[in-house]
Amino acid sequence: MTSSADVRDVRDPELPGRLLIVERDALIPLLRARSEADFGIVTAGCPEWTVRDVLAHCSAVLLRVVEGRLEKGAFSPESNARDIAERGDWTNARVVDELERVMGEAGAVIARADGRLDGAALGEWVHAGDVREALGEPGAYEGPGLAYALPLLARLSRERGLVPLHADVDELDEPLRLGDVSGVRTPGRFIGGAASLVRLYAGRPVSGGVGAGEFELVGVEAGELNMFGG
Repeated sequence: MTSSADVRDVRDPELPGRLLIVERDALIPLLRARSEADFGIVTAGCPEWTVRDVLAHCSAVLLRVVEGRLEKGAFSPESNARDIAERGDWTNARVVDELERVMGEAGAVIARADGRLDGAALGEWVHAGDVREALGEPGAYEGPGLAYALPLLARLSRERGLVPLHADVDELDEPLRLGDVSGVRTPGRFIGGAASLVRLYAGRPVSGGVGAGEFELVGVEAGELNMFGG
């Protein structure tokens, strides 16, 4: 039988694409049902961006992935700002239409990229959580994509050499091991809900948001878990 650690260490090339499809099928109908004014709400996860800005950024990132436009400087703050500005005169519906399309197309490209682009899929899912939270919708940083996001988070945290952490996640039957498991450092301990764990790794506010629950973190500082920086 394969251990949970082995599952985490072996890359499933289809996993990022499945995460994107599951989130697309949940998020796009939600967006189409919202008013035009809702797209102007500022997000807590990215306080410099509105809901529309986050969606435009997500769409632009995946379009770059699909088209192979991954030149040096892509995804920098300056590049992100340009991508959002390029969609400045689009209707909200057009932004959502493009996002729906590229969320369906990007998975196959990511699968062939030997893991180099897996983080883009996880980042898109986190941004969907930013949008859900801003709109007061349930499921921010959890929901149907969680089963795909957590294994991806665990593997990427190891590859990026983050501090070791043993997470007793409420939604899982077995502990989740994240970060460096070489044994050089004693692992920290997390006890709580999956949404709180994701918030920590994504550098999002861990209190006050929709679905932000109580958790315990011992032996590691919250800032050491931030996978995306900032």
